[in-house]
Amino acid sequence: MKRKVSIVALFLVGVLPLFSSIAPFRVDEATIADIHAAMKAGQLTAQQLVRMYLDRIEAYDKKGPYINSIITINPKAMQVAAELDAKFAQSGFVGPLHGIPIIVKDNFNTFDLPTTNGMLSLKDSVPPEDAYVVRKVREAGAIILAKSNLAEFASSGAYTLSSILPGYTRNPYDTNRVTAGSSGGTAAAVAANLGTVGLGSDTGSSIRGPSSFQNLFGIRSTFALVSRYGIAPLDSTRDVGGPMARTMADLVAVLEVVAGYDPGDPSTEPARGKVPENYHQFLDRNGLKGARIGVLREVFDPSETDPEVMKLMNQAIEDMKKAGANITDPVTVGNIKEIRDGVKRGAGRLKWDFEKYLATRGPNVPYKTLKEIVDSKKYHPFLEQTLQNALARDGDPEKNPDYQENQRLYARLRESILKAMDASGVDALVYPTFKYPPRLIGDLNSPDGTNSETFAPTLFPAIAVPMGFLSGELPDGFQFLGRPFTEPTLIKFAYAFEQATKHRRPPKSTPPLN
Repeated sequence: MKRKVSIVALFLVGVLPLFSSIAPFRVDEATIADIHAAMKAGQLTAQQLVRMYLDRIEAYDKKGPYINSIITINPKAMQVAAELDAKFAQSGFVGPLHGIPIIVKDNFNTFDLPTTNGMLSLKDSVPPEDAYVVRKVREAGAIILAKSNLAEFASSGAYTLSSILPGYTRNPYDTNRVTAGSSGGTAAAVAANLGTVGLGSDTGSSIRGPSSFQNLFGIRSTFALVSRYGIAPLDSTRDVGGPMARTMADLVAVLEVVAGYDPGDPSTEPARGKVPENYHQFLDRNGLKGARIGVLREVFDPSETDPEVMKLMNQAIEDMKKAGANITDPVTVGNIKEIRDGVKRGAGRLKWDFEKYLATRGPNVPYKTLKEIVDSKKYHPFLEQTLQNALARDGDPEKNPDYQENQRLYARLRESILKAMDASGVDALVYPTFKYPPRLIGDLNSPDGTNSETFAPTLFPAIAVPMGFLSGELPDGFQFLGRPFTEPTLIKFAYAFEQATKHRRPPKSTPPLN
C-alpha cells in the first residue's frame, strides 16, 4: 500500500510545484466555502491565495482599469498566511474565516497598519489597537489583506473620494462611473475579486449603496448588533459596521463572527440574547415560500425614478412571487416625505464624535481636534464647507434644539413604519436602493436617488441584494428592510432571492489572470 502524503506538507517544504497535474485554483468569484474545500483537499494554501489576490491588486488597482480602491496593502499578509498554513498542517482550521483575505475599509482601526479615515492628515497614524470587528475576524483566522479607500470622513454616500489617494475610486463595471460611497473602495475591491470579502460602514447608505452599484450583498444590521468600537465615527447614533460580499453565504459567514455584545460599545447592550447560535441556518433556498413582502412604492414613484430601475424592481417583485412570496403592493407609510423634508441639516455630530475618537488613538496621533485638522489643510477641498459647519457647532449636540427635533422625527418614522408593517401583515419591505443609475465620475448635479438615507435613522436592519443590470452592464440592487433584530428573516429572503435569480457576475474590466 502506498503511503499518503499531505500536499500541504509538501508545499511547506517546497515540493508542490512537482504536482503539475493538479488543476490550479481559480480565485475569481471564489467563495469562503470554495477556498476551504480546496484547502482541505490539499489544492490550496493561504500563501497561494494571498499571492493570487496580490497579483490581481497589482494588475488592476493602480494599473489597467485603475480601480483605485486600495489605500494600504498589508506588508505582513504573506507572513500571516504562512503562519496559518503551518497551523493548518498541525491541527486544521483555526476558525471559520481561516486564511480568508479581507478588504477592510480604512476607517476601521488596525493595530499594525495606518488607519486614515481617507484623510491625508492621518496618513501614517497607526492606532494602538484593533477595532472590535477587526479583532474578531482575525481571531476567526482572517487575513487583513488591505485597507480600502472611502469617502473622506465617510462623509458621502454618493461617491468615493478622499485626500489620501489621488482621484475617485472607480466602478469596475464602468470605470467612468462612481462606486457610490463611502464604502466604495471595499465594494469595488470585492466586486473586482481583489479580496474574498470586505468590511464597510454605513451611516446613511454606505454599505448598501456601494453594494447595489457593484453587484454585491451588503448588510446594515440592527443598530445594536455589531460593535462600532474602533471605527472612526461620522454620527455615533447611526453608524453601523458590517460585511460586504459576493454571495449571501459569505456575508453570513462574516456576520456570524462580528455580531454580538461588546463591552467596549455600550450601544450593543440590546443585542444580548438576540443573536442566534448561528446565522447560516437561515440560508434557505426556499426562504421566500410563504414570505410576506410589502412593496414601499411611495419611495420610488415613476415620476422620480429611472425607467430602467423601475423595470428591474418590478421584475424583482415578480421573481419573489415566482419563488413563493406573498406580495402586498403597495404598503404605504404615508408620512415618509414629510419627515424626510423636516429633518434639520445643521445638527450633525461630526466634531463631537470625531474628537472623542481621536482621544482613543493614543499619544502619537498627529492631530487631537477637528480644528487642528482643518488648520493643517490636509483634507480634500470638497469637504471645506462640511468641516467649517462642523467647527461652528460647539458643545454636546444632544442639547441642540435642531438635533432634538431630528430625533423626534426619526422616532415618528420608526413608529410609522412598524405600524404600516403590522397593519399590512408583512415581514419585510422592499424598495430599490437607488432610483437612478450610478452617476458619471465628477457629476455632482444629477440626482443620486438614494433611498437608504431615508431609512438609516430608523436603525432597522436592511440587506442590499443584486437585482440585475441596467443597460451598459451597470448593476443595480434593492433592499429588504425589516423590524429590529429580524436578520434571520431577512437572510432567508435574500438568500432565496439570490438562489432563484443568480444575478451576480464579475466585471469585465478585471478578468482572470490565468
